[in-house]
Formats: sequence, C-alpha cells, structure tokens
Amino acid sequence: MRKIHKILVANRGEIAIRVMRAASEMGIRTVAIYAEEDKFAMHRFKSDEAYRVGSGKKPIAAYLDINDIIRIALENNVDAIHPGYGFLSENPDFVEACKEAGILFIGPSADVMRQLGNKVMARNVAVIAGVPVVPATDALPESITECQEIASKVGYPLMLKASWGGGGRGMRAIENEGELEDAIHIARREAKSAFGNDEIYLEKLIRQARHVEVQILGDTHNNIVHLFERDCTVQRRNQKVVERAPAPYLNEEQRQKLCAAALRLANAVNYTHAGTVEFLMDAETSKFYFIEVNPRIQVEHTVTEEITGIDIVKAQIRITEGAKIGEKESFVPVQAQIRMLGQAVQCRLTTEDPKNAFMPDYGKLTAYRAGTGFGVRVDSGTAYTGAVISPYYDSLLAKVTVRGSSMDEANSRMLRTLKEFRIRGVANNLAFLENVITHPLFSSGQCTTKFIDTTPELLNFPIKQDRATKLLEFLGDITVNGQPELKGRELPKIQTFSAPLPSLDLANHSGLAGSREQFKLLGADGFSQWMLDQKRVLITDTTMRDAHQSLFATRMRSADMLAIAPYYSKMADQLFSLECWGGATFDVSMRFLKEDPWERLEKLREAVPNILFQMLLRSSNAVGYTNYPDNVVRHFIQQAAQSGIDLFRVFDSLNAVDNMRVSIDAVRDTGMLCETAICYTGDIFDSSRRYDLTYYVNMAKQLEKAGANILAIKDMAGICKPKAAYELIKTLKEETGLPIHFHTHDTSGIASASILAAIDAGVDAVDTAMDAMSGLTSQPSMGSIVSALQNTERDTGLSQKNLQALSSYWEGVRNIYAPFEADMRAGTADVYHHEMPGGQYTNLREQARSLGLEEQWSDISDAYAQVNLLFGDIIKVTPTSKVVGDMALFMVTNQLTTENVKSADYAIDFPESVISLFKGELGVPAHGFPEDLQRKILNGEQPLSDRPGALLAAVDLTGEKAKVEKHLGQSIREQEFASYLMYPKVFMEFMQHKQKYGAVSNIPSTAFFYGLKENEAVEVPLEKGKILEIKLLAQSQAKNGNIDLFIELNGQLRLLQIPQSGQVSEQSRTQAETGNAQHVGAPMPGMISTVAVKTGQKVEKGETLFTVEAMKMELAVKAEADCIIQDILLNSGQSVKTMDLVMVFD
Repeated sequence: MRKIHKILVANRGEIAIRVMRAASEMGIRTVAIYAEEDKFAMHRFKSDEAYRVGSGKKPIAAYLDINDIIRIALENNVDAIHPGYGFLSENPDFVEACKEAGILFIGPSADVMRQLGNKVMARNVAVIAGVPVVPATDALPESITECQEIASKVGYPLMLKASWGGGGRGMRAIENEGELEDAIHIARREAKSAFGNDEIYLEKLIRQARHVEVQILGDTHNNIVHLFERDCTVQRRNQKVVERAPAPYLNEEQRQKLCAAALRLANAVNYTHAGTVEFLMDAETSKFYFIEVNPRIQVEHTVTEEITGIDIVKAQIRITEGAKIGEKESFVPVQAQIRMLGQAVQCRLTTEDPKNAFMPDYGKLTAYRAGTGFGVRVDSGTAYTGAVISPYYDSLLAKVTVRGSSMDEANSRMLRTLKEFRIRGVANNLAFLENVITHPLFSSGQCTTKFIDTTPELLNFPIKQDRATKLLEFLGDITVNGQPELKGRELPKIQTFSAPLPSLDLANHSGLAGSREQFKLLGADGFSQWMLDQKRVLITDTTMRDAHQSLFATRMRSADMLAIAPYYSKMADQLFSLECWGGATFDVSMRFLKEDPWERLEKLREAVPNILFQMLLRSSNAVGYTNYPDNVVRHFIQQAAQSGIDLFRVFDSLNAVDNMRVSIDAVRDTGMLCETAICYTGDIFDSSRRYDLTYYVNMAKQLEKAGANILAIKDMAGICKPKAAYELIKTLKEETGLPIHFHTHDTSGIASASILAAIDAGVDAVDTAMDAMSGLTSQPSMGSIVSALQNTERDTGLSQKNLQALSSYWEGVRNIYAPFEADMRAGTADVYHHEMPGGQYTNLREQARSLGLEEQWSDISDAYAQVNLLFGDIIKVTPTSKVVGDMALFMVTNQLTTENVKSADYAIDFPESVISLFKGELGVPAHGFPEDLQRKILNGEQPLSDRPGALLAAVDLTGEKAKVEKHLGQSIREQEFASYLMYPKVFMEFMQHKQKYGAVSNIPSTAFFYGLKENEAVEVPLEKGKILEIKLLAQSQAKNGNIDLFIELNGQLRLLQIPQSGQVSEQSRTQAETGNAQHVGAPMPGMISTVAVKTGQKVEKGETLFTVEAMKMELAVKAEADCIIQDILLNSGQSVKTMDLVMVFD
C-alpha cells in the first residue's frame, strides 16, 4: 500500500469539509484551494493549509484551472487529490494531469471515466452489459438543423442532458421542436460553465418516472460491492431535493435485480472507487432503465452511510492507497456482510426562494442555527451567523440527514430537525422541505419525478412568524435612526428609568371582589339603582386613558399598563371603574405606538377581571373624528362590549341628543351600562353665555328618557367652578332619577374643590387620577380626594396605602414619557379664557410645535377663544375642539383677525375640518351656526338636512371585510375590522408595520422610545413561557449608508445591518418599475452572462434579450412583446440584484 500523507481537495463548500474531516480522522494533512470570491469560505479554514487558485479567473473557472491546481499540489508536497463532486470530478483530463504529475487521484481511472463519465459512452457499456437503457442519441452536433432531425427520430418529449457532469446542470425537458434551439444554447453554456465541457445529448423522456440509484465501491483488486440503493425521485429542475435510502417502492426482488444490474455494468469496465449507477423506474410498469453513471462521490452519499455504517470517503482514500475490500483497512466489508440498518432521509437546504420560482438568494446570514439531536447529521459549508452567501456558486447551504428505525420515524425526525433550524438574512427552502416531508405522496413513497411540479400545495406556506428577527429589525431601526415620535423633542439626559411594582404577592393573594361582580349580579338597571342607594363616593381612575391623554399626548403604551394592572384587581378593588380605553387612545395606539387597541383591552380585561372597565365613546363619531353610518357605530359597540367594556360613556361633541340615540340604543342592546354625558362649557352663572342651568336640566331629562343608566357631567376643560358644580349636581339630582358621575380636569388648579363641592351636592361617582398622574390638564389627585373623605359617611373604602404604592409605580413610568409632556408647570386660570379641553391643550401644543409656532402659544390660545365665539359659542370636545384648534392655528399662521374671518369681502380658503363642521357633518348645535359665517365658509354648498348618520348609507360589513382581507392577504378579526371602519388608512399602515416588524407592544418602553443601549439586556415577552433576551454588544461606524449592529439574542449572536435614514447606498441602481411594460429588470440576483441584443435593435416576442447566471443556474429573459431596444443599462459580466433595471424598450 502507498500511504497518503497529504490530500488536496479540489473543491469547495460542504464536500471539501466532508473530505477534510475524514482525512483528519485518518491522520492525513489536508490542503484547500479557494477562489478570490471564496476567500472567506469555511472550507479554507477547516484545512491544514489553504492556497488561492485560478488568479484572475472567474469564480467557477478558478476551480476548473487544472494547471494551477496541479501547481499548488506539487509545490506543497501533496500525495493525492480528492475531486469531491461537480467541478473537475468527472473530467478525465484532470485525472491524467494528476497521473502525469505523480499525484494519486482519489477516483476511477481516466479510461473508466471516459467510458462512464460520458453519458453517451456509458449507454453503450450498459447495452453490452445487458442493462436496459432509455432510447437516446449520441452527442449532438453543432448544427441546429441536424439536432432537430435527430430529435424528431427519437420523438418528443425529450430530455436534454450534459454528457459530462451531473447535478441537473444542462438538463432541460423539451416538449416540442420550438423549444429545442434555445434549450441547446443554454444547456451548452451551463455545461461548459459547470464542467468545462459543453457536450450534450438527448434522451427519451419518461413522464411517470422514479429516480433510483445504486451506490457502488470498487477496489484496485477487481472487487466491487454495492451499498444498496437510494431514492432520488423528489427533484426540481432535475436537481435532487430530498433523497432517502432504501427506496420505499422496491420489493426485495426488485432491489436484487437493480443492484445486480449496477454491478454488471461496473464489472464491465473494472470500476474502482465510489460511483453511482442511476436508473429511471417507470412508475406504471415498474421497469427500470439505466440513465447514467456518476464516477464520483454523490451529494447524497450520506443516506447510504447512515443505513450501512460505511464511511464512503474514508473507503475512497483507503482504496486509493491500495486497500482491498473485505480487509479491515479498507473500511468496506465483503458484500455478504453489508447490511441495511434502518432508514435515512437527506434534505438539501438551499438559499432559494420557493415563493419566487426558487430564485437563488445571496447575502449575509444574520442568524444561523442548525437542528441537532439523536440521529441527526448536518453537513454544511459556509453556514454560520455572519457568513456571506455568494451568488457565484451552488445554492446549497447544508445537507440535513437523519436516520430512524422506520421511514415514519426518519420522516418525523427530519421534520423536527427542520423546525429547529433558524436561518435569517437570506431566503431559504426550509418551509418547502417541511411540506415535502409531510406530504402523503412522499410519506407513502408514491411520488414521481413530477411530484414537485404537479403538487402546487407544496408552495402553500403558513405565514412565517419570524418574531424575533422582526423585533430585532424594529429595535435596530430605533437604535440607529431614533424613534420617529421623538424627533425634535428634548430627550432625557439619563435614559435609565425605574418603576417599582408594589410588593404584594399576587400569586398568594386570594379572593376577588369589585364593581364588575356587582354589575354582573344586578344587571344594568339594578346596578344604576345600587349606585343611588349606597352612600360612599364611587371613584373612577382615569390614569390609563384621559390622564395620559391629557398629560403626554396619549402616548402611554400597553406594556406599562399591563405591568401594574394585576395589582389594581387586588389593591384597588373598591374602585368604581377604570377608564382605560376609547377616545384618542384608540387611533393613537395604532398611529404612533403601533399597537392593537383591542389587544390592549383584552389583556387588561384578563388582568383585571373584577373592576368595571369604562370607555369614552364619541356617539355617532364612535372613536373617530367624523360621523359614521349607524350600522358601523352599532358594530363597533358590539365588539367593544364583547372585548371587555362594561360602561360606555356616550357623549356628543355638540351635545346633540339625536346624534346620541343610536349609540345609547346599541349599548343598551348589549346589556352593558350606558352612561350618557353632558359636555359642560361656559359658566351657568354667566348670563351672557347661552349654557345656563335650564339648558343642562333639559338635556339631562332628554337623556334619561332616551334610556341612560347613568348621567355624566363631562367638564372636559376643567372650567366648572366649585359653586357651579354644587348647583348643577344638586339640581340634576332633584330633577332626574339617575346616578350622576362628575368628570373634570385640573387645568385651573382648583378642580379638587369642584369635586368636593359636587360630593357635597350628592354626586354618586367622580373621576380622579393616581397622584403621580394627576393635576394640570389631567384629573385631580385620587389620593387627596380619598383622604378628604376618610372617616365620613361618604368614605370611598379605598386604601390610601395601596393607592400610594400604585402611584409610586406611575411616578417612575411617567419619567419615560417626559419628552411628550407639555411645558406646563402649574395650573392656570387662563383655561377660563380659552376653555380648551385637557387633552386638546397638550395636543394643540404638539401641533403648534410641529408647525414651528411654539413661541406663539399665547396668540394661539387667544385665537382659540376668539374662534369659539366666531363659531357661535359651541361645545368644545373632540372632535369639535379639534376643529376650533385647527382654525386657531390657521388664523395665527395666516395672521388673520376675527374681522377678516367675518368679512364677506375677505376671501379665505378655510380648513377642511371647518367646512365639514359648518356643513353639519359633526352635527348641529342646539342654537345652530352663525348664518353669515356659515354662508361664507360653505361658499354655495348646502348644509346637511338631517343628522349625518341618517344620511350615510349602511356599509356592507361582510363585503367590505372581504375586500380588506384580500388587500392584506390575511384574515382579520371582527375587532380589527372595526378598527379599519374607524380609521381605514391608519389601520392599513398599522397592519403593514405589524407585517414588517411583528407585534411591538411587548417591547419595554425604554427600548421602544430610546433604542438599545450597549451591554444592557432587554426582555421582550413573546407569549406565555417564551421571553426574548436582547442585548446590544456593539455597533459599527456607518459604511455605505448602513450601520452593523452586533446583538445577542438569547445568548446567540445576531448581526443586523440597518440603513441610516436619509442615506442612499453607493451601490444602488435604478430599479425596474413594477407594471411598466417598457422596463426589463433582472429576474434574480446573479451575474449577466450574455446580452443577446443591441440598442436600436427590433426584437420579436419570445426572442431572448439577456441571460442571468447565479449559483450555476442560467435563466433566459425573453421579450414579452415586439419592441425596439431603447437602452441597455447593464452588460455581460456585471452583477445584478433582483429588479435592477437592465433594458428599456421604446
């Protein structure tokens, strides 16, 4: 035996590593070669030595450079060369070059390779050996005419094949003569590129075929054995996708005949080393036909190794050294001792996109984690987090092989393993492979080579969650580019916040009672009477809705509410209600916070099951800023009631009772509590204003008659002074039989006095906010009111200690939202002048800031008061307050006076919201609008003749929902559909954000607003029992408009490349416009291999324009219509990305 000391592997990727590992186990040194484009490939670093090959040549040509490979081998004292598969593995010239250089070639001789490696010659050997063959031609001539004549003699359909090599390169199915010429040209190029030889031939196509192959091993002592067969039927583009051993459709008799035929053919040429004899088996007749021999190791050799226990690579090396089959040193026993042990399956995991016609993808692997475990083997090349997948080579990322005692066990193990893989950064076929493995035709062994082509359901993939990657991309964008919501705001100097939760042990604190339990027991009417009968003052907490809406522009996130919510159920169970939903929080949650408002409600309901949930409903405006058809409002109320709302505070922005009736009836129909609100404005003691005591009493009686369970006084601006509060509540208690709920804001600084006055007058319930979230434009302090009532007959029953613990949490949370807070440090009596609602005050200041008018705030507040009087002294609450604010900003921006606005001769292009108001689209005040101003604003248009809801056509809810689902490409819940009906554009943008980044509501607010900080871990709950721990390790400097983030995700390294906002990549190219028939873009990433036309050339439909090559595949792009080439932007040899513009038609 000639001992081998050093092996050069003339290949790359996973097969190079496979050979190196075998050699290392045998104590043999290894040498790798690599092309310039492969200098970071893993096989280079797995070897003992590595040298660059084919300098100056193209990526594939470098590995075909025989002279340079031999040079490297000689210079480095290499004993033997292993060719792997592909490249030069079937090239007899390479074998002879090795022999001439005195280097052992680990494979069959050049003569055997010429006989069997060339498929035409191999057919002749098979015929001589008595092995049945498929009708085929000799090597095709250059003349297309002659090729057509030859093809017609064999008869269509045909299979076009490369005479040298395998792997599906150069293979094309030809259905008729019209397809022959183009296919021959492309097949020759592919074969030349892949194998260095463009010889091709034609073979009769068997339509219902199975592909089965026999693994053979021969030594140099005339001993040849088989290692049984492999099933390679599952193919795409004639390339194997899934292989298994043994073939499930063969019985023992068929197996023996097949293997015997393979041995006859191998013996006929004195075959040595590893080889594969391939057959097609007619699925209809069970006859098998020889198709070719691959005189090399195969990609799928792993399944044979798994069922036989024989290391084929080691056997190749030992046979080259001169070992004899049957001897221990050869690693191969005699035929009688070779047994099948169980079942094995191999899947080829590739970077191809099944949803895009399996186009190969390339780029950086931002995450890679392989499946492992008992009975699992993964052979991979350059596959690790951070690896760059090149467009120049095969798309194979890894070979996944499993074994089992049965095929069912092997399939189950494969499915489990595939599901364990995590691949991010490039497209891949994982989901496709899962569909193949689980398909009944595969598991039953009944599929044919047309399985993939004729089974479209294999391409039906569940929506990929990929939650971690989406969240990382969102956080990466915030970290690099900042939170859009914080642009232009002053950020806290220290962005580390502490919000301590109460020390109560929730798990061990048993027993739940509360207002909701009482409501469930009594029903709506009974509960209303209970409110009247009991003595204590009932307290509503607005912290989770109106308080943050008023203090920091409605920006509070669900995560901060849900953290404290369970403590409310235990520590504040004496609360009357939690106002936690509705109003501006609905659209802001989607628009700015990218949260689902329904999900917020449902999760809060789960956390606090025992306290009434209260929402603010804008009557016919629901939670929007316009009127909706009546059936849309009813649909919304039904969804809110089903999702957890117990008490609906229904108001109209102009106090129009007719506009409230639909909502009142809809709430009563659900069985929930209907609290109708009278919006308070002016001063009941000011005789110059139209809103006196009589006005409010009359409206209260109308609401009682309409079916209200509770009557609310909604003092949205906080201008109801203590004396007015006392008189109003006292009178309404006398004039109606309804419990009364008082809501005010502390903008003036004396709202607590108004609440206490209301309590003295007999009010039943009042709105307050937790101490840390109270005051200013929010509600008065809950703790102060509770303390004031302690030890009186109207004691609230709430624990001051518990409230303080809850408030301490909110104090910490509030710091997070500091950038959103208005620059207001104390209460102001100015509110009695401008009468802005609390929420409107902060929102209008936000608008002024965004318009650059922050320094003119005093002018804006004056204008607000002037606009109110211009409009006829109207009720100002969302959405009418927004209209008044719009007009005030409009006047200040355009330096308009009240005289300008009134003058019929002064032309003004009024804001749309103002026109809508005066048209009656938000309703009509009881006293109407000033007629002269209305005529000027409407400019000839007529106002509505009835309430808006009555004039709007009902929406076809079923049909409209179907349209939305079709547009989104997914089904949506009824609640989500309600969101769409309220805010179509906002909802669609929210859903697009969700599809791109996933659900971001569980991200801690510090990270959501301020991004990731280096070496600070962030926990993001995904679902029950699943938490992501994310840590930013480092970030790179900007390069080409991008910043790389190095992130640790649950202890695993992830790489993110985040584009900087406003930066354009230096390498960006013009993109082909979708739908533009004059644009021709690259269909896949790769390199333009040929350009078949010239500028100005007339081209007919179907004519080839150019070809793109990627990962050894070539795709011809043809003209879809007759045209003239106007411009060619990219030429042969240039790399392209998908949809890069290549040509323009005239």
